[in-house]
Amino acid sequence: MTRIGFIGYSTTRFNEDKAKEIIDGIFESFYGDEVIISGATNFGIPKLVYEKANECGMYTIGVMCNAGFGMQLARLNDLIVEGQDWGDESEKFLSMLDVLYKIGGGNQSITEFEKAKELGIEVHEYEL
Repeated sequence: MTRIGFIGYSTTRFNEDKAKEIIDGIFESFYGDEVIISGATNFGIPKLVYEKANECGMYTIGVMCNAGFGMQLARLNDLIVEGQDWGDESEKFLSMLDVLYKIGGGNQSITEFEKAKELGIEVHEYEL
């Protein structure tokens, strides 16, 4: 089982068609034993990733902080809540990964990507 993480934009202000094209290409390289892990809210890149993972019948895990409650959550197999504020969940999220894909994103995505490299996690980066 390979644990694959995704980070990126959590807004609606990005090229969704390009993001879907990138995600489709990434998923084509999977063998079928992957677990997909991202943020748990149903917005931006995580939303697109979970839609694709659900379409493929893959196991999904969402990681978020308590501040995420009250927001729309993605359709997940498992939910992990860590910390109170955005970013508090980053360490837990990264500890769960074998590979990390970054598709655009803001400050938290940049920070998590850099930390993943420091931890020796295999990383891939795409810009939109």
